[in-house]
Amino acid sequence: MKLRRGQPKNSKGSPKWMTTYADMITLILVFFILLFSMSQINLVKFDAVAESFRNRMIFDSYPSTVENDYPTEQTKIQENGEESNEFEDPAETPDNVAADENEEEDEEISDSESEGDLDELLNEVDEFLENNELQDIISASRTDKGVVLVLQEQLLFETGEATILSSGEPFLSKVGQLLGNVPNHVEVEGHTDDRPISTFQYPSNWELSAARAGSVIRFLTSDNESLQGSRLSAVAYADTRPEVPNDSPENMRENRRVEIVILDPEYSS
Repeated sequence: MKLRRGQPKNSKGSPKWMTTYADMITLILVFFILLFSMSQINLVKFDAVAESFRNRMIFDSYPSTVENDYPTEQTKIQENGEESNEFEDPAETPDNVAADENEEEDEEISDSESEGDLDELLNEVDEFLENNELQDIISASRTDKGVVLVLQEQLLFETGEATILSSGEPFLSKVGQLLGNVPNHVEVEGHTDDRPISTFQYPSNWELSAARAGSVIRFLTSDNESLQGSRLSAVAYADTRPEVPNDSPENMRENRRVEIVILDPEYSS
């Protein structure tokens, strides 16, 4: 008796080996996509995230994912507003907005008052110079720093020297009286022209301008006891800040000067 051979069954769909192959290809594709995404790092965003972790802003601003042993206490803390700092900046409230507006108004008023005080001081200085017949010798002007008195070299010093002339002492005495009547800090600035100097006492224009500013301060404080030295400061500029180009003897003479600056309180603070 002959045995019948079973006919092979026709399986539907793709072969089994193709399914395994497709899974392998998909995993390899995902792997390479992952490698590509890791290689493209946005440095700006990475630094921002790293900085936020360093500052602990994330941990302070967002609730912890770990359950608290005492949730009711955590709720009370959040309700009371403790440990909740919006990046250390208080939330804007009508009171805060009003306070900021008041501060801005106070600053504007303070600035306008300061401008008015300096303008008034300039008028007083001009009147003082006129009353003492100094308006042709000492000039006064208004700058961002304050009120500036300009004393030319020929009034106070010999060329290349820092010793005050006896003929210039009366003028400095009157300037000392003026400075003694104002509470502002005073800056004495020494200026020269661009001609080089090289002596044993003054190796350069820096030493000469500094010595001249110091000589003026020394005379003012010794001549007027009410003028405190703590209000005065000496500054040397040498030839770095000319009034006019150093291209003629007249301009060089104008650049050799001492400036006495009655400082704006806002500037000196």
